[in-house]
Amino acid sequence: MFGKPKAVVGLDIGSSAVKAVELKPAGKGYRVVACGSEPVPQDAIVDGAIIDATAVSNAIRRLFAGQAFKPKEVCASLSGNAVIVKKITLPVMTEAELDESIYWEAEQYIPFDIQDVNLDYEILDPGTGPDSRGSMDVLLVAAKKDKIGDYTSVIVQAGRTPVIVDVDAFALQNALEVNYGLEPGRVVVLLNAGASAININIIQGTQSVFTRDISMGGNAYTEAVQKELDLTFESAEQLKKGTPVDGATYEEAQPILHAVTENVLLEIQKTFDFFKATAGSDQIDRIMLSGGASRVDRFREMLQERFNAPVEDFDPFRTVTWDPRKLSGNPAETAATAAVAVGLALRRVGEK
Repeated sequence: MFGKPKAVVGLDIGSSAVKAVELKPAGKGYRVVACGSEPVPQDAIVDGAIIDATAVSNAIRRLFAGQAFKPKEVCASLSGNAVIVKKITLPVMTEAELDESIYWEAEQYIPFDIQDVNLDYEILDPGTGPDSRGSMDVLLVAAKKDKIGDYTSVIVQAGRTPVIVDVDAFALQNALEVNYGLEPGRVVVLLNAGASAININIIQGTQSVFTRDISMGGNAYTEAVQKELDLTFESAEQLKKGTPVDGATYEEAQPILHAVTENVLLEIQKTFDFFKATAGSDQIDRIMLSGGASRVDRFREMLQERFNAPVEDFDPFRTVTWDPRKLSGNPAETAATAAVAVGLALRRVGEK
């Protein structure tokens, strides 16, 4: 009861790789104790759904076997169409009243049967301030139970204990807060471009005000290069990253990559337009980029040109210390894909 909150390993189960990070408090911040990544076979996870549970659990097992992770407890996360995150406005009520009525209120906003989801919420504005209009703002989070079950079961099969299931967008926000702080009045867009999806979390001051997952990612680039240049998926994946392959040059691939980025930017534009319409403001102060697909040729520059806002690479090790004497790998390379895992590793057993 009075002991320190127990640490967990942050485990990001992605469709191209599983990534894990263990952190320890160090002074006022944190340091990386262990960190690793293990590839997941193609099509083992499709659009966030685990298709080949054995392949995924084997990848997790290999990841833990190859690194010195101490805790057995794991914090994982979900994204995509199995998760609904919505800001809702309700009449002002006490926490106890909200707790009793949240399921009934949530039914109006969730396109699944309420019995099929796990529900959580956070009060953003209790509506008790001097300018309150008798309403309160609540962030509602619903995740499908079967999807949670799929993810927790591969973790158990790999010999670990799942204790927390979070949402990718909120894990990014945790990592942002620890590494960069949150500034009142500033609107920051966290954009995490993975292999099969792009998570967007728009943060105003200290609060997440809008989230969306776009079901396009790094695989869309690979598939376009594969089709246009008649290559295998593996060769197209190498070429996408700038490594020459037999039968095609990087110069041939670049226009294809840029065309896919244009399609991705259209989806991001829709997200921003929707946010601006609901927030009544078109302020965006900063866009923070993470995820392997964000490193595609000219992605960052094209994003900056389109939205006319400063774009920078999100460094989850900016203040989280990394000791190269104790850790293998290059923190600069790991940083691109570790943001979600770092955010998950900041959680503690038993906290809300």
